[in-house]
Amino acid sequence: MSVASIATILKQVDLPESDTPALDAEILLCHVLGKERVYLYTWPEKELDSQQQSEFSALIARRQKGEPVAYITGLREFWSLPLTVNESTLIPRPDTERLVEVALDTFSDSISSNTSLNVVDLGTGTGAIALALASECPSWKVIGVDQSEGAVSLAKENAQLNHLEHVKFQVGSWCEGLPHNYFDLIISNPPYIIEADPHLSQGDVRFEPLSALVSPENGLLDIVKIAQQSSLCLKSKGWLMVEHGFEQAGLVRQIFLENGYTSVSSYQDISGNDRVTIGCRAAR
Repeated sequence: MSVASIATILKQVDLPESDTPALDAEILLCHVLGKERVYLYTWPEKELDSQQQSEFSALIARRQKGEPVAYITGLREFWSLPLTVNESTLIPRPDTERLVEVALDTFSDSISSNTSLNVVDLGTGTGAIALALASECPSWKVIGVDQSEGAVSLAKENAQLNHLEHVKFQVGSWCEGLPHNYFDLIISNPPYIIEADPHLSQGDVRFEPLSALVSPENGLLDIVKIAQQSSLCLKSKGWLMVEHGFEQAGLVRQIFLENGYTSVSSYQDISGNDRVTIGCRAAR
């Protein structure tokens, strides 16, 4: 194999099915080199040895078959936190950071006064939401719940990776087994995609666990369960916050209202789509 520079190697990459081919190639090359992306721009003439070229070619071949970059590298950043990812969980996405933002904005007074709150992240997956909240609010008592033992194990690993070991993770199905009248905030990015959605056979989601993506009853069954169960586990005036599909906001607001929540409202994501709905548990 002939010697080639970073600039030459990157120009030769062909990823026609990727929406971000240049970025994908740079991330994969950085993974091989053990460097940050700035290194590629600082040293474009740096030559790769044959082993590095072979490793990079193997990773590109995997990406050409559609495998997500995050699964190939085993890492994804969320809320500036490095997270280990694998096929047992969804890959954390920027849209979900909006859910974190809404939670922090809603509890800004509590944060400024350093008030301790009880928080649970349902369907925690990699632990992304729970760890993001804990990183911003060290006084909060945060736990994450997931029905997948593999996900819980991964979330615990991510807590250690980010030195947030005070966040607790446990196996469970939504609110089952959680204490009543206890939580100030219940937050979740649950499955909400309909079973017949054509996007399930496209892009990265082809490789992600269907159980974390798809929900029966037009994608709303799990949100209904969460709204019902959370009404028992929230304190009076505690908040429920969920991520949902961009066309589901009106239906999710109705679900919240039917389950006794007040101050129900929806928030848009970075693309301007309705993505997060919140509601306050009425005073008992």
